[in-house]
Amino acid sequence: MLHVTVKAFLPSMIENNDGHIVTIASMAGHVGVAKLVDYCSSKAAACGFDEALRLELETQGIKGVRTSLICPYFIRSTGMFEEVNSRFVPQLNSNDVADRVVLAIRTDEPFALIPGYFRVLLPFKWLVPWPCISDLIRGLVPDAVPVPATGHAAPVAEKVSSKPSLDVKLGGGPMTVLPPARHDRHV
Repeated sequence: MLHVTVKAFLPSMIENNDGHIVTIASMAGHVGVAKLVDYCSSKAAACGFDEALRLELETQGIKGVRTSLICPYFIRSTGMFEEVNSRFVPQLNSNDVADRVVLAIRTDEPFALIPGYFRVLLPFKWLVPWPCISDLIRGLVPDAVPVPATGHAAPVAEKVSSKPSLDVKLGGGPMTVLPPARHDRHV
C-alpha cells in the first residue's frame, strides 16, 4: 500500500520540489528472524522500496524531495512484541522511537537505525561467515514468537516430515517454515 500513497503525493512534491517521504520499516527488514518470515519479508520490501525511490529521485535530479527509512528494533508497547524474548538488546519505548523519527525528519537523515549502534553492527552481516551470524541472531532473539500466556506450548506431533511445509492460511498467524503442528504460537 505504500506505493499507492506515494503515487498519490509524489507528483505534487516533485512539482513543488519539496516534500519528505518517511518509510517506517524495522531492523527485521535488514536481518531475518526465525518464526517471523512474513513480517521480515514485508519489512525488507519497505526497505527496498525506500532505497529504489531514493535512487530514482537522485537519478532524475530531484533534490527537494527527501526520503527517510526508519528501522527500529522491537518496540515494547505496540502489543506485537510484548512477550518476545530479546536477550541482550532491550525492547524500545514507543515515545523514544517517535522522538527519533522526528529527529530523522528534521535533519533529513536518509537512514535511521534504532538503536543507533545497529548502524555499526549491520555491516557484519555481510563480512562475517553466515554460520556465525546465524548463531548471533538466534542468540539475540532466541524466540521471536512467544509461548502463549498459559506458559505451555501445544504438543508437537510425534512424526514430523523431513521436508518442512508452509502452512499458509488467511489469518493463520505468522508464516514460518516449521511443520503445521508447530503453528501453536501467535504474535
